[in-house]
Amino acid sequence: MSIVETDALRDIGQRLNAYRLGRNLSPEAMAKQLCMSRAALYRAERGGILKIVTLIRISRLLETSLPNLLGVGVEYVDTAVAFFERMRQIESDSDQIIGFFGPLSYLLTSENYDDMLALALNDTRNADETTKSAISKLLEILRERREDYQRRRPLLVNLIAVPELRRFLSNGLIGRDDLTDEERANRRLLARAEGKHILGLIRKPPIGVQIGIVTGLVPATNFQIFRQSHRSFVAISPFRLGEQPNVRVGVGTFTTSIEGVRLHEDIAQSMWEKAAKGDDAAGLLVDLMENNRRQ
Repeated sequence: MSIVETDALRDIGQRLNAYRLGRNLSPEAMAKQLCMSRAALYRAERGGILKIVTLIRISRLLETSLPNLLGVGVEYVDTAVAFFERMRQIESDSDQIIGFFGPLSYLLTSENYDDMLALALNDTRNADETTKSAISKLLEILRERREDYQRRRPLLVNLIAVPELRRFLSNGLIGRDDLTDEERANRRLLARAEGKHILGLIRKPPIGVQIGIVTGLVPATNFQIFRQSHRSFVAISPFRLGEQPNVRVGVGTFTTSIEGVRLHEDIAQSMWEKAAKGDDAAGLLVDLMENNRRQ
């Protein structure tokens, strides 16, 4: 079997796994509904060959199309759990990552960021058990992404937008508008601590990490480019892990389209050329933090 064929089967299995997580289906529950064994489902998620009729049944159960499950054209993902699981899967085979996710690529955040993010995601009042379970699973996937990155250390370019940094430092991570003054002050303190972490990364970047702060116009949506040995992906995300995080509403996309990858690489290159780097970026962030402290 060729590398292309092996990759295609593995990708189908990974999508199946990510979409199952996004629908909050356990392996046992899904296997039962498909009238197949848990072992057979496990093999499918590991890239085993499935009959087309089984793939059709799986796509219907997961409320997606067969072309989407097969990865034909653009892959659409409508839950944050499935989206970030797909990112984790693709990152695990990537040699270089170029990310425009604010206020900082999650892969570079401090471990304290998890606590801050958990607070914001759980700000929703009267969340049902399904929502609580999805948030818990999402935080688990994000931690796995960071651990995978720290173990493998692929090259990472992180582009950060000034407006995103400014809002993050001013407000912290908040999930609703009716927080008490004490809660808001605490979120700002946490954000300032993360700002110092970002400053440390800029002043003394880890090997393979490049950070640029973009002062000009930036895209309205987050995106990430994954470069692998023989192909590249682009992920476009409506989901936000920064100020006023959104992990509930949106449709993310993945594509290996040559045009899609090239156009986003062109955007990233243009942003990188105009971005402040090194001492200039550090000075810019210090000014933002100082101005925020005075407010």
